[in-house]
Amino acid sequence: MEFGPLVEAAWLRHHIDDPDLRVIDFRWYLQRRNGRDEYHRGHIPGAAFVDLEAVTGKGAGRHPLPTAGQFEAEMRKAGVSTESMVVVYDDAGGSVAARLWFLLELFGHQAQAVLDGGLQAWGEPLETRAVGIAPGDFHAGPPDRSLVLDFEAVKSLRSAPLIDARAVERYRGEVEPVDPKAGHIPGALSAPLTENLGPDGRFKPPGELRRRYEELGAKGGAVFYCGSGVNATHHLLGMRIAGLSDARLYAGSWSDWSNRDAPVATGSEP
Repeated sequence: MEFGPLVEAAWLRHHIDDPDLRVIDFRWYLQRRNGRDEYHRGHIPGAAFVDLEAVTGKGAGRHPLPTAGQFEAEMRKAGVSTESMVVVYDDAGGSVAARLWFLLELFGHQAQAVLDGGLQAWGEPLETRAVGIAPGDFHAGPPDRSLVLDFEAVKSLRSAPLIDARAVERYRGEVEPVDPKAGHIPGALSAPLTENLGPDGRFKPPGELRRRYEELGAKGGAVFYCGSGVNATHHLLGMRIAGLSDARLYAGSWSDWSNRDAPVATGSEP
């Protein structure tokens, strides 16, 4: 059975009790709110909570990729097995859930999807009780390094467009809530991830997404970045929905670039 990269709320309702399905609440917020607290206020029945910080490693940027062993341990605690179908959700249009979708692929899992429209699309019922999760047997393979670039690779990038997923005001350098410098990587194009979504908070149709990426020059592949490498995975998911390949992530993203002695551009131009 072909599974993912998206599932609809109606599909999840029909399959919520399937023994080989694991649902993961992956809510996280840059400021003010706490994902675990929101989980305890109400989550999809049976869902496990996974904290972004628990699957963040050590290295460049605010959210470096985890080690295989670290990621394997957290997925097993969440009940994920090698044969599990994993549905990940957030309440932010998939902009956070896409990060776990990406990590599962990075470490070799074969069946993962994001709930299109997230918690809002699910609606009710929600539960607040603690969920007892039987440990899974997921095995994390070596990370697929073809999916990620580091600072040096981005600095020397010539053959593919570099695309900034952040809000336009951060791209232009008008505001910067967390990182030491405001602006964007010289040569990067602005493509706010929110433009992947329709007014209902779900992803736009594949054809519409494909046209958007083709206009950005990403038909043959692209490198995406955001603040810390979390939200940019929304574009990797969007590219997959659009049927396009060779989407890669600058893992350290702006939180890495802006902490180095590297050039910075501001304004609306690349």
